Amino acid sequence: MQTAVISFDQFNSLKDEDAHARIRAARQKLGERVVLLVHHYQRADVYQHRDLTGDSLKLSRLAGEANAEYIVFCGVHFMAEVADILSKPEQIAILPDLAAGCSMADMANLAKVERCWRELREVLGKPDEFVTPVTYINSAADLKAFCGEHGGIVCTSSNAPKILEWSFAQREKILFFPDQHLGRWSGYKMGIPLEDMAVWDPDQLYGGLTREQIKRAKMLLWKGHCAVHQMFQPSHIANWRKQNPDGIVISHPESAFDVCLNSDYVGSTEYILKVVKEAAPGTKWLVGTELNLVNRLAEEVKHEGKLVQFMSPMVCMCSTMQRIDPQHLAWTLENLAEGRVVNRITVPAHEAGLARLSLERMLAVS
Repeated sequence: MQTAVISFDQFNSLKDEDAHARIRAARQKLGERVVLLVHHYQRADVYQHRDLTGDSLKLSRLAGEANAEYIVFCGVHFMAEVADILSKPEQIAILPDLAAGCSMADMANLAKVERCWRELREVLGKPDEFVTPVTYINSAADLKAFCGEHGGIVCTSSNAPKILEWSFAQREKILFFPDQHLGRWSGYKMGIPLEDMAVWDPDQLYGGLTREQIKRAKMLLWKGHCAVHQMFQPSHIANWRKQNPDGIVISHPESAFDVCLNSDYVGSTEYILKVVKEAAPGTKWLVGTELNLVNRLAEEVKHEGKLVQFMSPMVCMCSTMQRIDPQHLAWTLENLAEGRVVNRITVPAHEAGLARLSLERMLAVS
């Protein structure tokens, strides 16, 4: 007879070193039955236990290729949903702490997107004939399913320009959610004038736009953002350049438009890592992305005389991803080692099927 699930209360007060020891012991017992996918933004004390790491696009691919019985995702909720959608039916996706969400993803929900679609129908006629819905991977599974149902697609910060090209080849307009900044920068790089990209405020009727603005817009950008990347400012870049005139600035495209415009390089986390690691020794870098990644990168290239500095003078990291700590990971793995599954992430079959369509379109295009 299977014993009851071990309560997290028994782990909450564990010292970090004890939690790490129990993680290692449970992993040894589980062997190849478990794989740990760890996002680049994850805290260092969890990142050290990774099997595979990457940004959202890379981890999406890895989730689909994993062979382990259990996929433990050290990231946030939408990432674990993608793992469940793309993995095999017999595989189990797990999120060590269900409170690890994403504030950006929460800025767009299905009810608001469906209302937007109805309002677009009133203005444009059948939106399925004129608008391709594109959701950033930082979104809930039901929004990916919405895109799958309406001929749309998912994008990541790595492949957004290619996805926009595909989307415009299908229809003349794009509804891009939930991050306006990634959408605006990607559209700008394609040559779309800023005045042809309108912000859709989901809390206002018709997104706060006139019918003429909706008809004119090539891209409708959902009013959403990443709390971490939102805090970077052009003044941070200007002040740093005064002190480091030979320095180089690299930013993530979730940053505001003026930050991207004033950066020397703009790209995904994988791109940022590649550019800085391949740069000449002794170069100086100001990096506009999540703090854990920046600190880890700074340590990795320090021996080459490279200086890597976080863009904001204020310390800020992805607070929701920080919720996954060694204690939650130890609790999750120890239960698995005893044959008990905790915090399983399961996307309903119909929703998963439609979401898989939009994800598979993305993987095919990118």
